[in-house]
Amino acid sequence: QVWDSGGCSHSVDLTALGQHGDVYTEGPFACLAWSHSETRLLYVAEKNRPKRQPPCPWDVPGAAWPAAEDEDEESKQFVYHEDWGEALSTRSMPVLCVLDLESLSLSVLEGVPEHLSPGQALWSPDDHGVVFVGWWHKPFRLGLNACSNRRSGIFHLDLASGCCELLSAENGSACSPQLSPDGQRLLYLEGAVGGPHRQCLRLCMLTWQTRQTVTVIDVVQEPTEAFAGLYTEVLPPRCWAADSQRAVLGTPQRSRTDLLLVDMESSSVTNLTAGSPEGCWELLTLQWDLLVATCSAPHHPPSLVVAVLPPAGQELPLCWVPVEDTPTVPGVTWKTLMVQPPCSGQGPAAQNTQAFEALLLSPSDGTPPHPLVVCPHGGPHAVFDARWRPSMAALCQLGFAVLLVNYRGSLGFGQASISSLLSRVGQQDVADTQLAVEQVLHREPLDPHRLALLAGSHGAFIALHLLAREPERYQACVLRSPVSNLPALLGTSDIPDWRYTSLGLPYSFDRVPCAEEVATMLLRSPITQAAQVQTPMLLCVGGRDRRVSPMQALELYRVLRARGVPARLLWYPEGGHALAGVETEADVFKNCAHWLLQHL
Repeated sequence: QVWDSGGCSHSVDLTALGQHGDVYTEGPFACLAWSHSETRLLYVAEKNRPKRQPPCPWDVPGAAWPAAEDEDEESKQFVYHEDWGEALSTRSMPVLCVLDLESLSLSVLEGVPEHLSPGQALWSPDDHGVVFVGWWHKPFRLGLNACSNRRSGIFHLDLASGCCELLSAENGSACSPQLSPDGQRLLYLEGAVGGPHRQCLRLCMLTWQTRQTVTVIDVVQEPTEAFAGLYTEVLPPRCWAADSQRAVLGTPQRSRTDLLLVDMESSSVTNLTAGSPEGCWELLTLQWDLLVATCSAPHHPPSLVVAVLPPAGQELPLCWVPVEDTPTVPGVTWKTLMVQPPCSGQGPAAQNTQAFEALLLSPSDGTPPHPLVVCPHGGPHAVFDARWRPSMAALCQLGFAVLLVNYRGSLGFGQASISSLLSRVGQQDVADTQLAVEQVLHREPLDPHRLALLAGSHGAFIALHLLAREPERYQACVLRSPVSNLPALLGTSDIPDWRYTSLGLPYSFDRVPCAEEVATMLLRSPITQAAQVQTPMLLCVGGRDRRVSPMQALELYRVLRARGVPARLLWYPEGGHALAGVETEADVFKNCAHWLLQHL
């Protein structure tokens, strides 16, 4: 639907027009962009596939469609079609589409190279072409969700000539193009292909007329007090200031997510929200220098705020005005803890010993010492920022303290920290989590005899290692979509490359595992130590998980049951890796809380 001041001016059933399949309304490919003339809309949809011939309508013996058509359609009926993996199982062949509101016509754009899957499209400054991100999908697709290391580029498609031009680096991972208000500059994010699945990114700017590209913000290896690097997966849909010289974006900065202002002329970065009591800021839009954002904290649900962006050089202090404020949740306090790992080794082989952080949420009611729930995050290249998380606040209100651990390898602490985890998964991340637990038990009024683990995916992988290391330390454990058997994921996960990369092994598309590599993976797998686990365990999995097969949890469940360890498995048939959705999340939390209360 298109609306103007007079009401709904157009209503079009796009799929019914038959030019394409389902419209992409969310995810990494999705977009909806007006032309500058506001007469055409650009969006992404699934490419049409030939439909299977319906059965013959004549109920007469021997009646059928012509044999040639039958044979052709039958041969295609069971052909496998690749998709883009976890959370993107209905995304296979995206196409760029244009709806013309003047001629009331719909067209699928031609000229996109066959080896690319297009998305994140916008109009060029003159409306004579479109700019889009193209992801290489040859020789086959690897999972794209939470993976900013896939080969992709920024392209310009000229609508008149059909010529498609690569604007970014040849062998990079570029995304999220945003055109300045004056149409002179194109901003985008760029990272390396391969390596960590999430990483510190560069902010690049292309001058439209000259096609010259400069790096405005480079990859940050070691963070400073003022700036830790860029880790966001996408730029806000409207991030440019009206002067076409500055842009605002949100990104993790250690255990916070802050709004940063970047000046394109000086390459300077100004943190607009540093020091605020809210630990997570997200920019919704920036129009006519009016900033609209949300801010939250572990004890404070998101509030809607606005601010006017002052002229260049006068941005601080920024005056935020609440539009829709939310009250602080009673019974929850929080703090950020710094954890310093011990120095190990000297010279080139010395490990990264940069300090990492953890967030501690504590009940403000009740009598200490409180039981502690330890949560290492998944990823592993992700981060627990200091945002509102309803389930964690609820655990506090039930009387539990919660420790969210950002072990080395988390986002927001520099690229060197991220890279330090490669080849050390199952070792460094486990040791960091163990150290964080020891230090918080030493510093805070917590009960060392009532400890639990709550984690998902790679965080569950860490938790299982901890349970095997110290079988009697934890009294309860809740795991979602756990990783337990690394080599088994080679043929079942949408990101088989990560199984090699995480252990410091090289990966290529034609890679075939050898016995030594499979043995290395198995040695790092918690399933080999499952016989040591004594802790009562609740397992929650999604039947449609493409990232970590639910069979990983089933294998673990059988081992625990055979050895007499209390274990319960919840199987959500339609659930994916994240176990998202209101009903699923509610059921997982209810069972999680009950399990922790029962065993602690």
